[in-house]
Amino acid sequence: MALLLITIFMISSCSNDNMNIEDEMLVIEDQMPVEDLVEDPVEVPVVSEQVNYTYLALGDSYTIGQGVTNPMRWPIQLKSRLKSDSINLQEVNILARTGWTTTALLNAIASEKPKNHNLVSLLIGVNNQYQNLSFTSFKNEFDELLNISLALSGKTKKVFVVSIPDYGVTPFGAGFRRQPLADEIDMYNAYIKEKCDQFEVPFIDVTYLSRQLGDSKGALADDNLHPSGSQYSKWVDLIYPVALELLRKSGS
Repeated sequence: MALLLITIFMISSCSNDNMNIEDEMLVIEDQMPVEDLVEDPVEVPVVSEQVNYTYLALGDSYTIGQGVTNPMRWPIQLKSRLKSDSINLQEVNILARTGWTTTALLNAIASEKPKNHNLVSLLIGVNNQYQNLSFTSFKNEFDELLNISLALSGKTKKVFVVSIPDYGVTPFGAGFRRQPLADEIDMYNAYIKEKCDQFEVPFIDVTYLSRQLGDSKGALADDNLHPSGSQYSKWVDLIYPVALELLRKSGS
């Protein structure tokens, strides 16, 4: 009888000990931090979506890139620069010719009837000055061209204007009286900037660059008059951030 009681007591003690161990295990598992049980999230790389735009460049020999190959024209260089920001100028249309005045450009627009574009640029006036045409006529026609440029950019009004460079610093311009020529170009550019400010259109000054580079090595095309592709690249350094900001604005 005594042996039976001892056996029952030992079985009961063992059973209680096992229950205590299981309780402790449950407590330990309940105390484990939740984050240890959740896998780290997988990072998904962000891929920039390319946005397509159309661009119309209006102007003269400086816009068409007289003396340089097509890839070195500044509107084409601008396209390449913007592509690095996932902005694709899928259409770059250049309406420009060497020797065009404001009158010639107006006539070309009337003839070609270009469609609206997401971005429009205007660079005109050097041939008005070179041909000693009426400055009053230039002002009237430039006003008209600026209004047309704004209309061709649609509701977004994404337009920028580039200043007239100073050809007086080139070998071609050496035959002109330097200061009077510079003063006339400044007069044209001052009016252009005034109108741009009035309509809140960005005005990009490349004139100081043309004067700074002059006829230094690599600054000019083979004709010793127009900028080289290298100089146009420096123009694009100034144009690119303006074009980028315009295109990134809402309502593109």
